[in-house]
Amino acid sequence: MRIRSTASAALAAGVLSVSLLAASPASAAAHQGGLHLGYIQYDSPGSDNRSNSSLNAEWVNIHNNTRSAIQLKGYKLKDNTGYTYTFGSYNIGAGKTVKVRTGKGTNASGVRYWGRGSYVWNNTGDKARLIKPSGTQLDSCSWGDGPGGISCH
Repeated sequence: MRIRSTASAALAAGVLSVSLLAASPASAAAHQGGLHLGYIQYDSPGSDNRSNSSLNAEWVNIHNNTRSAIQLKGYKLKDNTGYTYTFGSYNIGAGKTVKVRTGKGTNASGVRYWGRGSYVWNNTGDKARLIKPSGTQLDSCSWGDGPGGISCH
């Protein structure tokens, strides 16, 4: 009987310590995992004439689904070709969205400009990737030939 009681106590203690250990990384993962790609407007409405307004009508939303702000410095947004936008210092608030527009403009709260003179996202299919400063892919969203935008989550 005593062996069983000791084994049960050891098992319960083991389960408790495993669940306590798991709780810590899970909150960190939930904090980072709460940052995700939202809607992607990959086909700028109208003709693709490379005007700045047409370039800026191509964009990606990144949403912070957590209860705290996240510093995006060093985060990257990439396509299949390897075009890469790297965030400078920018805090995305809890529950907020930041829109990354392809063309040129003045960065403001909730919007960042890639500063490109040509399109990034292929209308016939592509894949957007959100990459952490460590190089780990946090989220991705792909599409084929279809309507001009896609909701990723």
